[in-house]
Amino acid sequence: MSNLLILGGTTEANALAKAISDQGIAAVYSYAGRVETPRPQPLPVRIGGFGGPDGLAGYIQQNAITHVVDATHPFAAQMSRNAITACTATKTPLVALTRPEWTARAGDRWRHVPDIAAAVRELSGAPHRVFLAVGRMHLEDFAAQPQHHYLLRLVDEPSALPLPNCDVVVAKGPFAEDDDRALMKRHDIELVVSKNAGGSGARAKLDAARTLGIPVLMIDRPVLPQRTELTNVVQALDWLSHSGVNLGV
Repeated sequence: MSNLLILGGTTEANALAKAISDQGIAAVYSYAGRVETPRPQPLPVRIGGFGGPDGLAGYIQQNAITHVVDATHPFAAQMSRNAITACTATKTPLVALTRPEWTARAGDRWRHVPDIAAAVRELSGAPHRVFLAVGRMHLEDFAAQPQHHYLLRLVDEPSALPLPNCDVVVAKGPFAEDDDRALMKRHDIELVVSKNAGGSGARAKLDAARTLGIPVLMIDRPVLPQRTELTNVVQALDWLSHSGVNLGV
């Protein structure tokens, strides 16, 4: 009997959870616990970390997990590495369900950097008005460049901020280009800093930046060990079927 573990927290994971529930497949949906109000799921949910790769391997064994789908955020690199290590150790089939990364279009003014640390270094120099679209987890890193006025868009209201000069917008995607263009004009944005998350929900800021002629500092995705990667739910269900999961129970 199959028993899936979905490492979730993304739009792709949510869509997979619904499809898995509709198929009647036993599964658990795991949240990292970084959002205050996780979205309800049609599957049993667990919240919190596993305790590294050894903890995840233990969870897989103790709960008779037969397949793991890593549908975490493309920048949740440590979780993805832990999943690869744990599934290799337990000989558990693993697949990644991840959105394709963004690619520059005609008119885009992108400058690529390999990671958050490089993005912080690129912000040295004269003060600018920066739309810092990197999420709450990395704000402390950018405190090393306090000279800028930052615009932050966060999912939850922050309790404290490490940046001395910033405006905060609390909102959840998907976002529209017209709205993001108006937001950037209202805050006189001169630079957008973005992780290459991919997908459609947060693409609007890039389209707005292109229309307004605003440059983008694009943080490339972390490099992960080789793994099987799929980009949509149909492919994931096909992979599960070919991996021994009986769909349509």
